[in-house]
Amino acid sequence: MKPTQLVATGGLAIAMLIAASRGAVAQNPGPGPGEDPLARFLFPPELVMSHQQAIGLSDKQRTAIQQELQRAQGKFTDLQWRMSADAEKLTHLLQTTPVDEAQVLDQVDRILGTERDVKRTQLSLLIRIKNTLTPEQQAKLGELRRQGMPERSMRPPGIPPG
Repeated sequence: MKPTQLVATGGLAIAMLIAASRGAVAQNPGPGPGEDPLARFLFPPELVMSHQQAIGLSDKQRTAIQQELQRAQGKFTDLQWRMSADAEKLTHLLQTTPVDEAQVLDQVDRILGTERDVKRTQLSLLIRIKNTLTPEQQAKLGELRRQGMPERSMRPPGIPPG
């Protein structure tokens, strides 16, 4: 597997988490089959940014969300560099003959650990955004999402593409 494929896999994990956070919108009180609680209960930054005025986002809330985004972006950059280096090392390990299975599996564990950190950082960002919003703002965003109000992009600014 090429390093770019492994990095793309990590980016795909980010994209899937972001998409899941925006995907299916629940219309029943409880989650049904195929419904995603991330999409139902969390709000991606782009949704909040797209509807700042509609939900009455205060300057203090905007600043708090921007700070959380900046912190997450810094982590994503570090994680992306780490994943790239780990993927490159894995490629070199796989090019040897014979392949040292233990070393390869160790390296895969490092890559999977980095992917876990990416997902955890993304989820943490979504939780912090939700916690910044009032219950009324959350309800309004949920309503706007259900109505299918257009959003500009699936990816928050600075989040690595998948």
